[in-house]
Amino acid sequence: MKNLLDKLFFRKNNLSHISLKIKDISKKTSVSKLFYAINSHSSNSELRYVGGCIRKILNSEIVDDIDLATNLDPTEVCLALEKNNIDFYKSGIEYGTITAVIENNKFEITSLREDISTDGRHAQVRFSDDWKTDASRRDFTINSIYSDIEGNLFDPYKGIEDIRNGKINFIGDPEKRIKEDYLRILRYLRFFLSYSKHKHNPEVVKFLKMNLNGISKLSKERLIDELKKILKPKVLVNLSKDKISLEILVTIFPELRNFNVFLRMTPSLKNIIHQIDFILIISLLIIDDTDNVDYFLYKFNLSKNDQKRIRNINDFFKNKVNSKTFTEKSLNLLFYYSGRKAVIDILNYRIFRNNKADKVLIELIDKFKSKVKPTMPFKADFLMAKFEIPEGKILGEKLRLIEEAWIENNFQISDKQIEMIIEN
Repeated sequence: MKNLLDKLFFRKNNLSHISLKIKDISKKTSVSKLFYAINSHSSNSELRYVGGCIRKILNSEIVDDIDLATNLDPTEVCLALEKNNIDFYKSGIEYGTITAVIENNKFEITSLREDISTDGRHAQVRFSDDWKTDASRRDFTINSIYSDIEGNLFDPYKGIEDIRNGKINFIGDPEKRIKEDYLRILRYLRFFLSYSKHKHNPEVVKFLKMNLNGISKLSKERLIDELKKILKPKVLVNLSKDKISLEILVTIFPELRNFNVFLRMTPSLKNIIHQIDFILIISLLIIDDTDNVDYFLYKFNLSKNDQKRIRNINDFFKNKVNSKTFTEKSLNLLFYYSGRKAVIDILNYRIFRNNKADKVLIELIDKFKSKVKPTMPFKADFLMAKFEIPEGKILGEKLRLIEEAWIENNFQISDKQIEMIIEN
């Protein structure tokens, strides 16, 4: 009966171009195997697309992840996947989420649920078979749109209309929804900056600010994951023009001190900002003449590789730099010892901090993108054999001087230069 009511009152079949896009995803990805596994499990079982993938299709964005919802409870989901030889793991089974793995692609399947109680960070849930009940516990109308494999849309809170009109509406009482999960403060900022065509609702802004203390309840991992989504180039450009969103974000992340870098971007920089990633953006925001970098990296547990990238940039610009620093010859040493990414990061950092799409620096980036890291052609055995230098401190020092000269000369060195180093 509930499925029948869905079809009568909430499903929309008149968005043919959207349905075609959804069908296209169903055909081009292995997700169709999941639809078969769940939909064939029983006479009432059903799987639907939900959330971000539908929102992105409606907004003509690239779909980079697929979330799914089902009216089966997690135990039944596992049985359906096992029956169809689909690998999975119980990524968040206490909240009803199972992650299926097909051909190295991961798909989160979440059972319909309702939140029984929340503390601003975690929720106690009860599983359900009611699609509207599940929709009602979601944060924003634009995230409460579902679709079956054929592209028939279930939209009980008029999320499609809100996407078209550029409105970010909480489902139900905004303050209550924020207090259920304080991460929704940051999620509101992200969706507002990405989709809104209107000014902030003053009442909503009031609730956001009144509940900022609740952010302290959230894990650092959840905060940094949401920050990554906010600091994407397109959203960042909008953020730089929105004083309210910027004020709230900086209150939550006071280490982000250098937003002036993005507030004063020239049109040429706005054209190339899509070429830089989250770690470079963070570097631009946190590097200054204080210990701000150390504090940020202590507070947020970034990967060792990401920490290394930020520290490379920070350490490089602690030294005095000028135009002569940014030549291919000068950067070869960094390229050899720290790698291509370190050089490109430093050149991009220089471009954005100077607020100038410097052609020389852009050309250097292109050079180092295709440059192959050379191998030092001379080893200790070569010096020992040709110049009869015994193994020891002197040999190591001569080898170091030869290597420095070879790097300095764009990874080239003549026999005469080697002989001069050996003789001195």
